[in-house]
Amino acid sequence: MPGTLIVSISGIRGVFGDGLDPAVLVRFGGAFGTWCRRRAMELGREPAVVIGRDARVSGDVCARIVSAALQSAGVDVVDAGLATTPTVEMAVQERRAAGGIVLSASHNPPEWNALKLLNEKGEFLTAREGEEVLRIVDDGTSETVGYEGLGTYERADFLDMHIDRILELDWIDAGDIAAADFKVVVDAVNSVGGIALPALLTRLGVREENIVRLHCEPTGRFAHPAEPLPEHLTELTELVASTHADLGIAVDPDVDRLALVADGGTYMSEELTQVVAADFMWKRAKGPFVTNLSSSRAVDDLAEAYGQTVFRSAVGEINVVQKMQEVGAILGGEGNGGVIVPELHYGRDALVGTAIVLQHLATEKVALSEVMRGLPRYTISKNKTAIGDTDPDTVLADLARQYADEETDTTDGLKINFMEEWVHLRKSNTEPIIRIYAEARTAERAGELAERFMEELQVSAATVSR
Repeated sequence: MPGTLIVSISGIRGVFGDGLDPAVLVRFGGAFGTWCRRRAMELGREPAVVIGRDARVSGDVCARIVSAALQSAGVDVVDAGLATTPTVEMAVQERRAAGGIVLSASHNPPEWNALKLLNEKGEFLTAREGEEVLRIVDDGTSETVGYEGLGTYERADFLDMHIDRILELDWIDAGDIAAADFKVVVDAVNSVGGIALPALLTRLGVREENIVRLHCEPTGRFAHPAEPLPEHLTELTELVASTHADLGIAVDPDVDRLALVADGGTYMSEELTQVVAADFMWKRAKGPFVTNLSSSRAVDDLAEAYGQTVFRSAVGEINVVQKMQEVGAILGGEGNGGVIVPELHYGRDALVGTAIVLQHLATEKVALSEVMRGLPRYTISKNKTAIGDTDPDTVLADLARQYADEETDTTDGLKINFMEEWVHLRKSNTEPIIRIYAEARTAERAGELAERFMEELQVSAATVSR
């Protein structure tokens, strides 16, 4: 594929005009439309696909191209317009559609865009489903219907439905939240969160004058790098402090990741978003929690205090979701700020995550800074290293043999659990590198652990390549 285009079982992404071009969008849109039409026939459903997009400048053009390709494959298009990823996921369920497409490159820079593909459950495609779509792409077997079979097109807005479903959850009480009279600063990085989060906060009872908007105009021209990391959120932390707000909320462009800033302007690691959600949920219900192998051990410590169980999956939302379904989890998430509430839908959702945090603070009558002080404290160091032409699976297998006496997990690369710390080594699906995540009680120790394994990877790579 040309230019920057990255193809995987979950869809495609690239820079618009340099790989992600109209012809590519038509090809993949037509293939997915063909797959959805066949799937609809199997399920006895109407051949409809819900599409929605974040606010990237290229989003409208991409959406129109993809819509035409879907209609040409005989699929009815339900265009949700500017919509969060979790909203599109829920809209697929609401409309009993055969699939969905989210046009968003998540935290990538604004010149990037993507097609993220959903099945009829509103979940990301499984490996088998993704392979079926790619086979249609590769074989060139997309179907184009005659003029009498063209799909229809309609516009629809699903945000109110999404918020309605959140407020219908038994453990969300807008009256309690309204009584707490929170002041909240929202940083939506100039994307759809600027529409969705203020609407949610209003419905939860936060007064309009207590919603402080920062970069909430959905222009798609991101005011800072889109990933909600502390170095990108200095304006938010300063505004939370200067306005004496109760908390700050930061989301990525498609609103499936949630980062928090506590009262006083203290950034709370994305790793702790799912831990706060688990603390809230385990006070109300018992059951397993699922997260991925690269997420913080803090949730395991919390689970031990509640007498509950944590299961780990390979990295990737669909892997977490499938593990949740397997073990009957009451909650799940990822350390990148993702919270998954199966009672609502099986997808990371910053809107329901926000509602959980506000309800937690209102019910417990505590500040977020107090909650932070009560949570397990760890630091993760995230790194990557190139190993040349050496096969990464061979290198990781060599290290697994070296650490056979430790507690290891080879579900996704190699994770080594030590008594007070861990390291997770996994090959990238998009770059010729190995990612090294290390967690320890202090930043210094996490950095030392990461450095140690970067060196060990290089030694192992040199050894196995001889």
